[in-house]
Amino acid sequence: MKMKILVTGGTGHVGSEVVKELQKRKADVRILVRKQETPAPEGVQVMVGDLLDPVSVEKALHGVDKLYLLNAVTPDELTQGLIAYDLAKKLKLKHIVYHSVFRVEHFKDVPHFASKLAIESALRGFNVPFTVIRPNYFFQNDASLKDPITKAGIYPMPLGTVGISAVDIRDIAEATAIALTSDGHLGRTYNLNGPEVLSGPKVASIWSGLLGKEIRYPGDNMDAFEEQMREHAPSWSAFDIRMMFQGYLERGFAAEPGDLETLTELLGHSPRRYEDFARQTALAWQQSQELLLAS
Repeated sequence: MKMKILVTGGTGHVGSEVVKELQKRKADVRILVRKQETPAPEGVQVMVGDLLDPVSVEKALHGVDKLYLLNAVTPDELTQGLIAYDLAKKLKLKHIVYHSVFRVEHFKDVPHFASKLAIESALRGFNVPFTVIRPNYFFQNDASLKDPITKAGIYPMPLGTVGISAVDIRDIAEATAIALTSDGHLGRTYNLNGPEVLSGPKVASIWSGLLGKEIRYPGDNMDAFEEQMREHAPSWSAFDIRMMFQGYLERGFAAEPGDLETLTELLGHSPRRYEDFARQTALAWQQSQELLLAS
């Protein structure tokens, strides 16, 4: 008999990849969406609800064996996460895989890290089978940087000179699906990191090589970065992201000893490389530009 798994955030960047990986493993997938008209992957059951509405969340969890709990970064992330967790506990789900963040206990001053740490604490405090995944910064965040990289010739994300072990969301999705559909993962916490430490200058040099022109790293002016983020995001979110990157600069975000070996064993292959992601992204940008010119 198939396990039925509820995926929250199942239409987002990470959640949609998790759904794909679960379907590859023949899991019975249900997703929770906020609006009926939300486009959903083929072959999944769609439930409409909101993580701030316990009635709709409980309805979505009924008949489910397992839960992949991914919360969007919002001011009420902690409340959303605890509502879903408390209802999963009430309904005695067999397993929760919780999407946390790498080095969460070292970033208690970053609002969305603090929310995730509190939810982790609840998971560990009660008798519900769980696995925690702790991903690093996502490669795919940089897919939105087409204009700064190709037009302004800069890589704008303040990764610093020490660097971070950013990870591909496809590896996150694989690790999540494996944890949900195979044995041996209860009570485990997996740090999900990429295979190399990426500094701001290093990422700029990767893009320079791929695009055949100089891409500069402008440095770590955090006031300017936050101001720029406010042009595209609410003020609270810009501040939250600023604090995250400031933490990267002050405390580091590089893989810890044994992380890569553990992830390689879990996935059955080496984690994906940033340069390969960047090459695929540059090609996609080029193709979209050619389509634009042809239309």
